[in-house]
Amino acid sequence: MAGTSSGIVAGLTAAAVGTVGFLAYQAQATVPAGLGGVAGAGATPSVSASKAPRDLRNPGALPGDSGTGERVVYSVDDDRVWLVDERNVVQRGFGVRPGAVDPPVGRYWVTSRSNAVTGTDGVPIEHVVRFTSVDGVVIGFSAAVGSSVGMTADGVKTGGIRERREDGDAMWKFATIGVPVVVIR
Repeated sequence: MAGTSSGIVAGLTAAAVGTVGFLAYQAQATVPAGLGGVAGAGATPSVSASKAPRDLRNPGALPGDSGTGERVVYSVDDDRVWLVDERNVVQRGFGVRPGAVDPPVGRYWVTSRSNAVTGTDGVPIEHVVRFTSVDGVVIGFSAAVGSSVGMTADGVKTGGIRERREDGDAMWKFATIGVPVVVIR
């Protein structure tokens, strides 16, 4: 009976390993263009770093030349984010506090998300939406939680673009895996 049991276990193990391998291949083969490899690997940084046109009468309005369709628009110069639906209607716009490392101007895609983690600066954060990395520093949106709101560690290279908690909730609902993130000046 011992020989039969070990044969069954070996067979089940082989089947499980084969299934995991197949699922990993299938997941890799169905990743949308631009999401393969490391975070930000499919990014299309812009050659031009000029500032996108602004509506001088309404400084909080979505800048021109920020793309079309569903997207998150992030202005590194204005420290502002817009959540734009597929009809090009702004669903929400809000100010943010950038990290020490800014992403280059360009078009990226949300590559990963975490509900709650500790940031690279040691601050507990929630609703983390990542879209690229720069020199090993991961760039993404997040909201600090509890008494850590507004706190950051000195001298730490962070890519966390911090939002208020209510803005972080809106980002979390809007920016699922594969949603474009357009970074402008």
